[in-house]
Amino acid sequence: MFLMHKPTGDIIEILTLDKLFNPCVADITGVDHCGEEMQDPTSYQKMELAFPSGELLPRCWLDSHYRESIPKTIAKTRNFVTH
Repeated sequence: MFLMHKPTGDIIEILTLDKLFNPCVADITGVDHCGEEMQDPTSYQKMELAFPSGELLPRCWLDSHYRESIPKTIAKTRNFVTH
């Protein structure tokens, strides 16, 4: 999967997809696709990444408590489990 590094605008190939989807992990490994030569894998903060279109990553990939902020009235109508 390719994402954009927001501070630089570079395209990053994500090498650790399992960590990308895990909201408890803040950093992932990827390869920067700028220039002509393949770059070495580097660690990136997920908060600094977005889709190439500029759309932000889903909150459920970034915040392990994302369901806690859903208002209870909305959660009941959409069958979310809240604690």
